[in-house]
Amino acid sequence: MAKNLLIVESPAKAKTINKYLGKDFQVLASYGHVRDLVPKEGAVDPDNGFAMRYELIDKNQKHVDAIAKAAKAADAIYLATDPDREGEAISWHISEILKERGLLKDKALHRVVFTEITPRAIREAVQNPRHVAGDLVDAQQARRALDYLVGFNLSPVLWRKVQRGLSAGRVQSPALRMIVEREEEIEAFVAREYWSVEAELAHPQQGFTARLVKLDGQKFEQFTITDRESAEAARARLVAAAGSALRVTDVTSKERKRRPAPPFITSTLQQEAARKLGFTTSRTMRVAQKLYEGVAIGDEGAVGLISYMRTDSVNLSVDAVAEIRDVIARDFGTQAVPDKPNEYKSKSKNAQEAHEAIRPTSALRTPASVAKYLDDDGRRLYELIWKRTVASQMVPATLNTVSVELAAGSEHSFRASGTTVVDPGFLAVYEEGKDQKAAEDDDEGRKLPPMKPGQDVPLASIHTDQHFTEPPPRFSEASLVKALEEYGIGRPSTYASIIQVLQNREYVYLDNRRFRPSDVGRAVAKFLTGHFMQYVDYDFTAKLEDELDAVSRGEEAWVPLLEKFWQPFKTTVEEKSESVDRSEATGARLLGIDPKSGKPVSVRLGRYGPFAQIGTADDEDKPKFASLRPGTSMHTITLEEALPLFDLPRKLGELDGKQISVAIGRFGPFVKHGDLYASLGKEDDPYTITPERAAELVRAKQEMIANRTIKTFPGTDIQVLNGRYGPYITDGEKNGRIPKDRDPASLTQDECVALLAEGKPVRTGGRFGRKVAKKATKKASTAAADAPTPAKKATKTAKTTKAVKKTAKAPARKATRKSVTKVAKKAARTTPAATKKTTKKVAKRAGA
Repeated sequence: MAKNLLIVESPAKAKTINKYLGKDFQVLASYGHVRDLVPKEGAVDPDNGFAMRYELIDKNQKHVDAIAKAAKAADAIYLATDPDREGEAISWHISEILKERGLLKDKALHRVVFTEITPRAIREAVQNPRHVAGDLVDAQQARRALDYLVGFNLSPVLWRKVQRGLSAGRVQSPALRMIVEREEEIEAFVAREYWSVEAELAHPQQGFTARLVKLDGQKFEQFTITDRESAEAARARLVAAAGSALRVTDVTSKERKRRPAPPFITSTLQQEAARKLGFTTSRTMRVAQKLYEGVAIGDEGAVGLISYMRTDSVNLSVDAVAEIRDVIARDFGTQAVPDKPNEYKSKSKNAQEAHEAIRPTSALRTPASVAKYLDDDGRRLYELIWKRTVASQMVPATLNTVSVELAAGSEHSFRASGTTVVDPGFLAVYEEGKDQKAAEDDDEGRKLPPMKPGQDVPLASIHTDQHFTEPPPRFSEASLVKALEEYGIGRPSTYASIIQVLQNREYVYLDNRRFRPSDVGRAVAKFLTGHFMQYVDYDFTAKLEDELDAVSRGEEAWVPLLEKFWQPFKTTVEEKSESVDRSEATGARLLGIDPKSGKPVSVRLGRYGPFAQIGTADDEDKPKFASLRPGTSMHTITLEEALPLFDLPRKLGELDGKQISVAIGRFGPFVKHGDLYASLGKEDDPYTITPERAAELVRAKQEMIANRTIKTFPGTDIQVLNGRYGPYITDGEKNGRIPKDRDPASLTQDECVALLAEGKPVRTGGRFGRKVAKKATKKASTAAADAPTPAKKATKTAKTTKAVKKTAKAPARKATRKSVTKVAKKAARTTPAATKKTTKKVAKRAGA
């Protein structure tokens, strides 16, 4: 039995480290976080010093039990979770669990930290343990409490005022605001026309172009010429003044140095991987995690190839720098090694969580030497990291810029520039993505022919070109991460999750690899900026991050920080819950008047998304409704675009004596034939689909239904059916799986009864509105009533649904969180175990 237990987060990491430490150590993984706040109101108690109630995460229960069992038998326990706040918190939670179980008595408990998984780093960490850092744990707990309080209190307001099921995050909301504000900038943008003027020179040695810099004795600027007539007139004056040649009036040559970029931190790695490899932030972190945890490299076995990938420090260890300089001298010559190592300063005020930049654990492992052991993603990302790190310790590149002024008479002049590389220096290894290059490098690689003042250069032509200003670009993943970093919103470990959450909630979506806000996302952003501006303010969010950093450094206490945040936030939530009108929160717009009925046409956000409406609820006739077409936004749609939406449902004639029509439902466009519904394909447009195509879809659906039944048993409700995911058994109440080695058509009634006994209850009300089950069993939980708060959503039994509905119908003033919580608590005492699990999921979403 091993004397020592070492606990890490990842099983892959555990496997690698286990080979390094030998038989005296047992290495186990926690599989990430082991505890989290209980998923219900009261998990953070502001009235009791923000006391936090934790519970074990269900999926990690078995891993915690394995750790506890091993800890009982071990002499010493080493907590080796990741070297950041989250890792520190996981170590603390594990120690608290072991303490509660009485497993730490007379045992040594150590916290060990390493930023690379190599034999040397692991041994050094074990030989130099420390205690769990309380300040880092406090900072993580404060962050978790803040996120919980914001989510659990703000999300219900969104449910009532915008749309059910929404949630708001403390850090994600400012990021959403950025994306929405950029979209509004684009929509409000008005393009301006401008013209450029260039001369084509026919130098005997090499032709080149020069741009106009002076016209009529004045500096030529972007909007000097703004129409075709002026451009043609200017061109005529220039041609007349120049004649057949332009005269060289000045030649300047300047040599300059360009320093290499610092080694990667989390944000710059994500940005460069997006620019150069086309990786999303989450993909980048997933691949980097594998490289960090260990890859089998020939006879060496599993070895970590890069240092820890969640960091905002640009430092490199002395040993790493020495090895990198040796590799540079070996592969690129001693002239490529600077006299002393290059040093870089981090922009982050708190770059201390992981004390090194992202680098190869050994620069001797070149990309070529490890390529065959890596998959394509791993190979490409490792090469990027290796090249950036090596380049960061090389000599600067030496560039020579030549600028030539050429006159056209006395009142006009052109300029040509070219930049050549005298000594590539670090550019022999690595160059940053193009959007990071300085503006003066636009002419890099362009070499001008030799010229001197007084020389006439033959003029081939002068041409003018029309341009229009462009709106600011939408955010890509790379530019969004850069903006978040510049504003100080979030931290290295959060950028990928911020983006993922916004996409998962369908607040934003990618269009040509650029973020666009959905109508729901815009409604959320509008509501938050209109009524909770302080909490989505960039400076406020960044200041809060700085204060959390101060907690991690031991400079500020976490409870006073939460107290300062909580009281104003609570007051605002209570006030806005009563005062805000839903229609004003959701961005409803009046588009104009319907020419046929004379009624107003509006667009608004409903329960299932944006829709257009003719008429109002006050009219004698019910209003008409129509869903918006895919890709259409309620914020930009016009009256002319909205009116054709009401052409649905379209009647397309008859088939087999029954009417065929096409319409759009909750889950998309469909063809209706009698009582049969068939979804349209992705290529089909409900507004233009032909009767022939509609009939084809109906026939396909009829054939599918005809082939659905494999076997029935007379006198019973048991059927063997073909389903979406293969054959299955059903009796209307339960579905049963069919063994893979059995032919579905050969099943007997007794076999079906036995398989159904092990099956799961049928869900009532499917995606397309079909009620599959004939009756609900007594033990099955009833459908939950729609509710504006997580507490109400949690109430899923028929016994408590009525009480919750009653609470929801009460005036806003009376439906306080306290009253809803009482109902939820009463419901919890009568809720089946399966329902409680669903309750946790709902509450967790609200507290995200």
